[in-house]
Amino acid sequence: MPTFREILRTGVPQLGLCVMYPSPGVVERIGPDWDWIWIDGQHGQLGYSDVMQLVRACDLIKRPAFVRVPGHEAGTIGLTLDTGAAGVIVPCVDTPEQARAIVAAAKFPPIGNRSYGGRRPIDLLGRAYSHSANDDTILLLQIESPLAITHADEIAGIPGVDGLFLGPDDILLRRGAKMDAPRSKEMLTPDMSAVMSACRKHDKFGVMVGFGAEMLTHCVQMGYHLIVSGGDVPFLATTSKKTADEARAVIKSAKTEPAVGADQGRNSGPY
Repeated sequence: MPTFREILRTGVPQLGLCVMYPSPGVVERIGPDWDWIWIDGQHGQLGYSDVMQLVRACDLIKRPAFVRVPGHEAGTIGLTLDTGAAGVIVPCVDTPEQARAIVAAAKFPPIGNRSYGGRRPIDLLGRAYSHSANDDTILLLQIESPLAITHADEIAGIPGVDGLFLGPDDILLRRGAKMDAPRSKEMLTPDMSAVMSACRKHDKFGVMVGFGAEMLTHCVQMGYHLIVSGGDVPFLATTSKKTADEARAVIKSAKTEPAVGADQGRNSGPY
């Protein structure tokens, strides 16, 4: 069976589901609809135990788990990889110096300086898990600022960096866009092009958020390998509101019938 890295090398875009709530049951129920799972430990409502249980749920449904860590701290990156996650996503990487420090935290020697001894990897794979861990785990760095865009080529060229993930909200925010204002694919195209150009040049994976047919098509046409196209939050919010609105419309349009027995015994009773 091919590894996920090998699947990515085929060039077929892999669709991702973002998970922000601590519910392994959600992953079990709808995770199989997707190719990979993005567990958001940066902005999601997740602690370490939640991340561990979500990774286990991903293993159960045979989908690779990519955990976004809160920051660049080496201990957090190593501990997250020790959950057995398929990879980590590290946010707000602006410079090659930051990228090299993250590689050191995420990869074992000779590429990096990751600490050995993860309890779950040893329990599942044995003490030799470190032999292939650098290839087995995928390190994705988020490009989320104009400064990061200027360094995208350098960052992508660093050994141990497996891919670049353009963060659409943060890059737009840092370019002056309002988060509640309408947006179009044209607003992101220059930054998307810069990231994918760096990925193609250095044979790295490109990652992007592509909700909706228009944005998803744009991501595919630009050559992105991993595309986040669904999430527990929008599924809950959108479907809940749609269903509630439809139910209220039914109530409003339905004929109101008098309740059975409403007029019976009006003047009867002990009083």
